[in-house]
Amino acid sequence: METPSLLAVCRVHQLLPDASSVGVTAIDKRAADGPVKVHRLGLQGDIQANRVHHGGPDQALYAYSQADADFWADELQRDMPPGVFGENLRVAGLDATGAVIGERWKIGLDVEVEVTSPRTPCATFQRRLGEARLVKRFTEAGRVGAYLRVLRTGTIQAGDHIHRTFIPTHGITVGQWFSAPDAEAMEALKDADADGEIRLQQPEFRKKFEALQRQLSS
Repeated sequence: METPSLLAVCRVHQLLPDASSVGVTAIDKRAADGPVKVHRLGLQGDIQANRVHHGGPDQALYAYSQADADFWADELQRDMPPGVFGENLRVAGLDATGAVIGERWKIGLDVEVEVTSPRTPCATFQRRLGEARLVKRFTEAGRVGAYLRVLRTGTIQAGDHIHRTFIPTHGITVGQWFSAPDAEAMEALKDADADGEIRLQQPEFRKKFEALQRQLSS
């Protein structure tokens, strides 16, 4: 089995014009050379153009797996280098989409992160790659990757090993919650949050819980 490791650390290369209301996008991430500092809100030298939907402590970093990148390289018949998904961390030997919500990773010697939620594909991502229907295809494939909260700051670089230091017992993965959220998964997450096993601070969870509860009561 491949040892989980960090293939690349990616941060914004340049802001690009975009058709969104913000007018620019920071989705153009590229692999950095050498060590990169990790702060509570993400990588040193990285930014988010639209801070309403991106960034913040619960979306400080975005991890995407090389296996999923390989899937899209085959599907789209094009290279998918580190950063092309807008990710900060390209990882190998570790399924970011299959990570349990609330699990923790230690990256290198210092940095510790916590899996918080799935990434929801947006039109900016589709425009960036110039692929028709990509949001729909990305959603249907369910290979979305994981947002991370920084628990301990430090420095990381390509080649660092990644250790899964804690895996919550509720078992609900990022991919499961993105592709097939249901009442059972909702209750498992709410119980884990109430017990202090995980921290569901993101408003997206509350909105999804409310939507599921409306469906159950209708």
